[in-house]
Amino acid sequence: MWFPFLHDMFEAGNKGAIGVFDSGYGGLTILDGIRRRMPDYDYIYLGDNARAPYGPRSFDVVYEFTLQAVRKLFQMGCPLVIIGCNTASAKALRSIQQNYLPTEAPDRRVLGVIRPTAEVVGRLTKTHHVGVFATDGTIKSESYKLEVKKLFPEVTLTGQACPMWVPIVENGEYDKPGADYFVKDSINKLLEKDPEIDTIILGCTHFPLLYDKIRKYTPSHIALIPQGHYIAESLADYLKRHSDMDQRLTKGAKCQFFTTESSQKFSENASVFLKESIEAHRISLT
Repeated sequence: MWFPFLHDMFEAGNKGAIGVFDSGYGGLTILDGIRRRMPDYDYIYLGDNARAPYGPRSFDVVYEFTLQAVRKLFQMGCPLVIIGCNTASAKALRSIQQNYLPTEAPDRRVLGVIRPTAEVVGRLTKTHHVGVFATDGTIKSESYKLEVKKLFPEVTLTGQACPMWVPIVENGEYDKPGADYFVKDSINKLLEKDPEIDTIILGCTHFPLLYDKIRKYTPSHIALIPQGHYIAESLADYLKRHSDMDQRLTKGAKCQFFTTESSQKFSENASVFLKESIEAHRISLT
């Protein structure tokens, strides 16, 4: 199947949209933040909904799936891909940057969401005690702990896996009373581990939809860090510093959505995330 929007981008000649990839819907919160900050650019969003969630999967499988998605976005003409998934950023990004890009796509770039989020921590925490809510896979990878330690050695980071939060969001229960128990339980467990925490990273792109409930049960003196805004600021700064890449990006304020699952289902659920009507297309990564 051929899409006119992609044809327009290819006709621009070696230029293309910014690709945003996620295992499902969560990366839409990253896309939303980026589009608000940089509305003139073109975007292609790709959700691997048929194989979501990535959280419980092994490093090797997440790498394989993520690389397939990155390749697909490259084929669609994207010079730059943002992995808007914490699990994929934790388990696959470094290998893609170090092993795949230098030989297979040296003129393309792939960026993640963990380092830009970690960079924010130092200027927000006063106690130097930071928490992170994430999937089990992201917590086990210790990616946040490693990135924060490199940037801010004085900061103690404590993680809490929230295995029920993604299914709650994916099933549209994020604003229902049933979500309260699981949100409150994870908050209590994190603060029991380290009562001195004054800043918490929402280390999964699904979690902003639970923000109101997280805020409700988190002490008011603790700052919450959703990722969309900070990733957008980091990307804008990156393109300012890399004008050669910026010049390769098309700027027509267009956005196209693809999913490996039902296009109708994706369109309905994505519209909830973005608060706008969208039309998605089904695509295969294999």
